[in-house]
Amino acid sequence: MDAAPFFDDVADGPAGGVAFWATAADGVKIRIGHWPCDDGRGTILLFPGRTEYIEKYGRAATDFAQRGYATLSVDWRGQGLADRANDDRGLGHVDSFSDFQADVDAALLYAQAHRLPRPYYMIGHSMGGCIGLRALHQGLPVKAAAFSAPMWGIAMSGVMRPAAWALSSVARRVGLGTRIAPGQTTASYVERVILPENELTTDSEMFAYMQDQLAAYPDLGLGGPSLRWLNEALVEMRKLSRMRSPAFPCVTFLGTDETIVDVDRIRDRMARWPNGRLEVIESARHEVMMETPAIRNQVFDQICAHFDAHR
Repeated sequence: MDAAPFFDDVADGPAGGVAFWATAADGVKIRIGHWPCDDGRGTILLFPGRTEYIEKYGRAATDFAQRGYATLSVDWRGQGLADRANDDRGLGHVDSFSDFQADVDAALLYAQAHRLPRPYYMIGHSMGGCIGLRALHQGLPVKAAAFSAPMWGIAMSGVMRPAAWALSSVARRVGLGTRIAPGQTTASYVERVILPENELTTDSEMFAYMQDQLAAYPDLGLGGPSLRWLNEALVEMRKLSRMRSPAFPCVTFLGTDETIVDVDRIRDRMARWPNGRLEVIESARHEVMMETPAIRNQVFDQICAHFDAHR
């Protein structure tokens, strides 16, 4: 594996963070990075959401290191510095959601090659929660899992949902799958909204942290999804909703002010997860790991206590 760019100046993570290029089984080049932890209790495989990139989780890695865990994260195909499937870097596109599992496999090979401390644990945020749930079903070798506002459904009105299915299905059949979804732009979300209007966090410092990262390194940014991405996501989430919960200890965090993912789908899944529990975080938005200090401490404490209990 060759060394890849790693923007430690904006990550604000623990000392020793590095990134490398990795090639997935289908030839797509992705970027994988990790922050070590001396005498770590294990390694957290942190699966980020749509539009995200390794450096966004630098501060989370600091919190995990303080609690005894190394952190690995990844630029999924189509975002961050990984290969993008479309010439327009602002368009979020993927040919198939199953392709993300090749990125998961590459991340596991990376963890093994760099001898990251075992056991492994998984955290899936938003789209990473959808990818992570599929990975668990396919035998991801972790002791326990945690999810943050997992994308097991997308928040839509009763009118919009059938329209999204119809439009995205027709678009891919007639070769228009790379068109951007209606109402979206190719500009990064945190660059085009102001703090009071954003759906990610109530914390001004963490919102500025995200804005500053993209201002310094705009190539990390990503805009709205393509119609094919939307259709692939809808199909994958429907398939997952029909499957039983995997046999892993699980804790899922959901803010009371969540507006991006489908809250009912999360509640339904956790109600039928035999060894799982749902933690509802008062006054939190989508990014519970990037909320106010009090909320962040609560979430990181509970995640690591959960992992400690399943070593």
